[in-house]
Amino acid sequence: MQARINTVAFQGLDVVDIDLQVQVTSGMPAFTIVGLPDKTIAESKERVRAALSAININVPAKRIIINLAPADLLKEGSHFDLPIALALLCAMGILPQEELSDYVVMGELGLDASILPVNGVLPASIHANRLQKGLICAKSQGGEAVWGGLKSVIAAPDLLSLINHLKGVQTLPFPTAKQVKSPETGLDLADVKGQEAAKRALEIAAAGGHNMLMIGPPGAGKSMLAQRLISILPPLTPEEALETSIIHSISGMLKDGAVSLSRPYRNPHHNASTPSLVGGGKKAMPGEISLAHNGVLFLDELPEFNRSTLEALRQPLENGCITISRAEYHHTYPARFQLIAAMNPCRCGNLGIPSMECPKAPRCAAEYQSKLSGPLLDRIDIHVYVPPVNPWDIFEKEKGESSATVLKRVVAARKIQKERFERLGFPELSTNAQIKPNLLENAVMLDNDAKNMLIKSAEKFKLSARGYHRTLRLARTIADLQNESKVLKIHIAEALNYRRIKPAA
Repeated sequence: MQARINTVAFQGLDVVDIDLQVQVTSGMPAFTIVGLPDKTIAESKERVRAALSAININVPAKRIIINLAPADLLKEGSHFDLPIALALLCAMGILPQEELSDYVVMGELGLDASILPVNGVLPASIHANRLQKGLICAKSQGGEAVWGGLKSVIAAPDLLSLINHLKGVQTLPFPTAKQVKSPETGLDLADVKGQEAAKRALEIAAAGGHNMLMIGPPGAGKSMLAQRLISILPPLTPEEALETSIIHSISGMLKDGAVSLSRPYRNPHHNASTPSLVGGGKKAMPGEISLAHNGVLFLDELPEFNRSTLEALRQPLENGCITISRAEYHHTYPARFQLIAAMNPCRCGNLGIPSMECPKAPRCAAEYQSKLSGPLLDRIDIHVYVPPVNPWDIFEKEKGESSATVLKRVVAARKIQKERFERLGFPELSTNAQIKPNLLENAVMLDNDAKNMLIKSAEKFKLSARGYHRTLRLARTIADLQNESKVLKIHIAEALNYRRIKPAA
């Protein structure tokens, strides 16, 4: 008695076809799984045996061999439970093999025969759609599977319902795509009183997707500003939402199979390890920078992060992806995120406030800021000083512009950018921060006076080639916010003003 079931394994974000074969022969009773299974898969036989027993089906007392082909590929995850159970049922003649040949199967089994959710349903669904097959998964993940564009999805709550559906005894309804409603956070830019320069810088960062570093004393409002960046960012496009959701699906972060159009916002603690930030580890999971793909990564207390961890951000900030190479695997994850960082000017945080700064000033500030390398700072487009808040601003000053007002300007600027990229033949680009050096001349459109000013400033301030290019991108965003077709001197001047960290007044 033999049977075969289609399932998948994951290598990073790549989906690999697995041909699950089962053979039931006479001999000493045994239940063996071969084909480089991990510990989770090796334990599947007990879950499968218990689940079948729960619906009054006994595993035959024969020699059972489950082969996961290709045999030289390491397989991980509990999603092999359901394929193993269905393959056994086909081998035992309970289910027809032909009914399952057009499906990719994945799901974990409970001891009561319930089908439990697993990681990676969305990328598996997209893969099955390319193969023109359907997908069988847990009921709670049917809405996630539909986002893959499948015409045939069987989302079953338990094994008995799935058997009855495949035999035509009952019909399971086709699932509907689920979308998470944008949460009402109540965070509004109008809540931040004062700090007009920082709010202006935040708007520019949102409009062009630029990285930003805020430096200022404790309690100045740096974290408050960063938290409100999401409120002035446009929602994800369908393509961006799918890209981001694939990463979240692999990481098991899609709740109830629902996809969100809100941009991700990740805020790891400063004791985060390098694998947790950039990805990797024993099972090669995506890190915070990949979970923040198409969204925001906020690093508070930037110098308190481990230096090697921060240096690992340099390549992803430049390339928009991270390649993790280990002896056991070699995976590439997307990591096109917007870095927003905050830090105090020195360890005590009161540099420049005569009545409060420590006796070591300004030497302590130089030592503290030296924890950040020049190459890392060079990749941050906007450096802005956030001064202490005047009590008058807190209690008496009226609220400033709301996030809704600023969002309209950001959306208008991004629309200008998108139209420009489509004219230039690069529709895959969406923000000025993504402009490649070979496109800068055609995309930026510098005024002659602005060009001369930039060249002289680059010589005076010793800008690197990267700093020169990032200044151009930033100036292009400032011009787009003002709906100017050309970049003028005033735009270059403001962009240059953000290239250096200002000392406290």
